[in-house]
Amino acid sequence: MVTNGEATPQQASDAVRSGEAVLIDVRETWEWNHQRIAGAVLIPLAEVPHRLDDIPDDRDVYVHCRVGGRSAQAVEFLRGHGRPRAVNVLGGIEGWEQAGLPVEP
Repeated sequence: MVTNGEATPQQASDAVRSGEAVLIDVRETWEWNHQRIAGAVLIPLAEVPHRLDDIPDDRDVYVHCRVGGRSAQAVEFLRGHGRPRAVNVLGGIEGWEQAGLPVEP
C-alpha cells in the first residue's frame, strides 16, 4: 500500500490486478455509464457514508473519480471512519487513461 494516501494510476492498477486491493469509483452513475474502469465498484460520493459496509476494511481501497477531487474527499472521509487503507488515485479516470491503462466505454 502507498502510505501517504495517494497512488498513481499504475500503482492502483497493479494492486487491484494482484487481488490485494479493491477499486472504488465515486463518480455519478451517468459518468459510470459513459466510461468506467473494469472491475471498479461504483459508490457515488454522496453514498459513501451510507455504504461503509460495502467497502472492505481488510485490504487496500483505491478510490478514483474523474480527476481526483471527489476521490480525495472520499479518502479523507474513509480514513476518518476506520478505513486507514483508503488511497486516492491521482488524476482519476482521466489520469488512468493518460497512463495508457484500459477503460471501458
